[in-house]
Amino acid sequence: MYDIDKYEETYTVEEAIALLQANPKAVIISGGSDVLIKLHEGRMPAAELVSIHGIPELKGVTLENDGTIAIGAGTSFTNITKSPIIQQFIPVLGEAVAMVGGPQVRNIGTIGGNVCNGVTSADSAATLFAFNAKLQIQGSYGERVISIHEFYQGPGKVALAHGEILTAILVTKENYEGFSGHYIKYAMRNAMDIATLGCVAVCKFNKDQVEDFRLALGVAGPTPMRCSKTEEMAKGRLVDEKLLEEIGKTAITEVNPRTSWRASKEFRLQLVAELSKRAFMEAFRKAGGEAK
Repeated sequence: MYDIDKYEETYTVEEAIALLQANPKAVIISGGSDVLIKLHEGRMPAAELVSIHGIPELKGVTLENDGTIAIGAGTSFTNITKSPIIQQFIPVLGEAVAMVGGPQVRNIGTIGGNVCNGVTSADSAATLFAFNAKLQIQGSYGERVISIHEFYQGPGKVALAHGEILTAILVTKENYEGFSGHYIKYAMRNAMDIATLGCVAVCKFNKDQVEDFRLALGVAGPTPMRCSKTEEMAKGRLVDEKLLEEIGKTAITEVNPRTSWRASKEFRLQLVAELSKRAFMEAFRKAGGEAK
């Protein structure tokens, strides 16, 4: 049984915002893959839910006139993976969200819910960090846009006030054009498991030289993160064994993973070093490069 005291459907963003503002106890539900688990476990007694699942403007992936890719917050993981726009321009995001849960979860779970949970293990988060994604948020005041780097404020804490709704995730052309990428999820099981560590490398190459490099990690700290020192160290360098070793060694100096029942801090540090190298080399291979 689910302890639901009130449930209201909405069909426009404005309607949903009005209901949230009128009820300080109201909680947003979309796909429900996370909220229903909390209800089932008794962590949300007498829940009062506002459903945004039926709002058409929150769904779909579009390519705007300036080349920005806009992903509706209510778009399911399955639809993101299958989107021709995602497949053409940022396939690594489709690959990352294809690793979320099982088929049932991917069919109902939304990228907006994944981001708004604020958890460091979210499979979409590290990739969105690597693409410098911006988040479009709407409230009664109108609309604001915030960098995903500023949105994550701590474990499970994001910069989203009650009465605000994440409406879209934006990836601008300069942040994806010419880049190749690869995401690696290390988990205790091959499927339907939370990441022990998530690692994505998004790179731009000029033949065998690194033109640009973004390295983002999940579960390497309290929030998803970028390894800025590692990125700067690699830019302008030739792709060779020496660079690979330096990527791994530098990345572990920038992270602060914790010990949990899934893995020790020491094991996660080992994963950071190894997966950073593997993700970088696979991104290089996807760009047409060959290992020396």
